[in-house]
Amino acid sequence: MPTLAVTNFNIVCSVLGGFITLFGLVSYLFKEKFYLSEALISLLAGITFSPHATNFIKPLDYTGSQANLDAVTLYFTRLVLGVQLVLAGVQLPNRYLQREWKPLALLLGPVMTAMWLTSSLLIWGMVPHLSFLHALAIGACVTPTDPVLSNSIVKGKFADKNIPKDLQKIIIAESGANDGLGYPFLFLALYLIKYTGEGGLGQGGGARTAIGLWFGETLGYTILLSVIYGATVGWIAKELLHWAEEKKFVDRESFLVFAITLALFIVGTCGMIGSDDVLACFIAGNTFTWDDWFRLETLDDSLQPTIDMLLNLSVFIWYGAVCPWALFVHNSVIPIYRLIFLGIFILLLRRLPIIFTLHKSIHQIEEARQAIFVGFFGPIGVSAVFYIYISLQFLETITVDGVQRADAEKLGETITVVVWFLAICSIVVHGLSIPLGKLGFFLPRTLSRAFPSQNNDEAHSFQLEGRAQASTGGILRERKKRRGEPSGQSTPDPLASTLTRPVYRIGGTVVSDASTATAPPAERSGPPTPPATATDRTIRFPDEEPAAAVAS
Repeated sequence: MPTLAVTNFNIVCSVLGGFITLFGLVSYLFKEKFYLSEALISLLAGITFSPHATNFIKPLDYTGSQANLDAVTLYFTRLVLGVQLVLAGVQLPNRYLQREWKPLALLLGPVMTAMWLTSSLLIWGMVPHLSFLHALAIGACVTPTDPVLSNSIVKGKFADKNIPKDLQKIIIAESGANDGLGYPFLFLALYLIKYTGEGGLGQGGGARTAIGLWFGETLGYTILLSVIYGATVGWIAKELLHWAEEKKFVDRESFLVFAITLALFIVGTCGMIGSDDVLACFIAGNTFTWDDWFRLETLDDSLQPTIDMLLNLSVFIWYGAVCPWALFVHNSVIPIYRLIFLGIFILLLRRLPIIFTLHKSIHQIEEARQAIFVGFFGPIGVSAVFYIYISLQFLETITVDGVQRADAEKLGETITVVVWFLAICSIVVHGLSIPLGKLGFFLPRTLSRAFPSQNNDEAHSFQLEGRAQASTGGILRERKKRRGEPSGQSTPDPLASTLTRPVYRIGGTVVSDASTATAPPAERSGPPTPPATATDRTIRFPDEEPAAAVAS
């Protein structure tokens, strides 16, 4: 007799498959019309299905303990980052890291260091009874910009219309490289905490031992080995795929999935040797497409973006379900009002001031408006969650007589609360920034159409970067005055539509149009001149035609 099998596996498959299916039906509407990121939508879905709401997804029941749950979250995050960073490296043009090493060195050196110190100072100032050394460890977790969330601003219709290609590439390169380079900042603080500690509780050796381990294990084994290993694996994979393709040994499906399987291989092998799999994946992806062959061959295929979307939706649903929401209100380290102010300060001050100060040295950032954009969109997301659990694993090794040291235990709670909260703030704020920004551009125009001026003798107020025609009454009187007609007569005049006010740019400057604004009516011949369209503006309203269309 048939019976219901309401098992965890069936529930998870139903919820995940149902959500992705329903989201797929309206994905274009949400992503390309409303400019909402799939990360934000998935996070909200995860909260809805979590034990905090409908209780469909029960992560703690699936794993059995908090330690197992943390391990699953870390492994899932490593998988997503590995695939994303290989794909990020593949997206870049040939020899990009070699050609653009100067701006990248500036972004990964002074900019990243300033982000680390600024974040640490803000955390130190806002979290009560926190030492600056502990603040350095927490600040390192939120220093890297997230490649998963960065995709929401460098892909899609908004990016194609508003972000120059060179700027998109440098954002991808920075977000891919600095994920793995968060290790030196984090482990410098963690080694000092372990071997110096607070109140002389260090495990012996002092600062000299901590610095020695940092140079040897972190910079040497973790970072340098990862770069060499990633470059070697990427180069060998490229040559092997070239050879197999020339010999007609590889089919199209295996060819397309090659970069993704390469990411899985690097994540697994780097995990076994204890190196930085995140950095190795990015270096391998860029080396794999060093000659641009694979990138151009897969440019029109959608397999990689499809896998990317599935991973994004899945991981942020998981984050919504496992995020420690209750700890934001009930914890022993920081009250909720301080957390809120800390989130605001981090989003505004962590990255924007240093990018704005140094933007003239980065040739991809051509003007101050782009510097503000790049400075604000430095999201905190998957990479920050990754460093939470890397830190917790290391802090478990700081013990006294087999028991975790008190300061290490408290630091673990602080990292969990603060970094999770900052990641959630970034996902929400950066996920809503583009639609709110677009609303700010469209709202005045929409209101002016909905509530037109009641005085027909006055011309309507001008619109940004466009022409506003004079009112009907003013046009008729002007035409009758020219022709000497009485006010009661009315003769159609095709030139009436060309009586326009000046073209204004954002900021108030006037675009001159001598051909239509100063020439007398008798000298005009031919069809009316269409309104001038600004060609130097990146954001257009939907009813404006591109310059190329007008010219044709």
